Amino acid sequence: MESNYQLKAMSLCQKVMKDAGLLTDNEEVFVVWFSKTLQNWKALVATKNTHLYFEVTHNGDKQETYVDMYDKISNTVF
Repeated sequence: MESNYQLKAMSLCQKVMKDAGLLTDNEEVFVVWFSKTLQNWKALVATKNTHLYFEVTHNGDKQETYVDMYDKISNTVF
């Protein structure tokens, strides 16, 4: 079960995707990793249908949340 912080992270990622014109009707995001320390938290969020990856960082001192969006360029097996 996701916490309110995780739900906020997923919602912000969907907003970023929508604002960038990348959100499809059936796009689903999910939290891969989450950590909370004191008033700060960070979530790593991925999508099921695209190669997008998000890093959502909340600065509790400033009450600001930052979303970084990444695109997987390649996956090389050695």
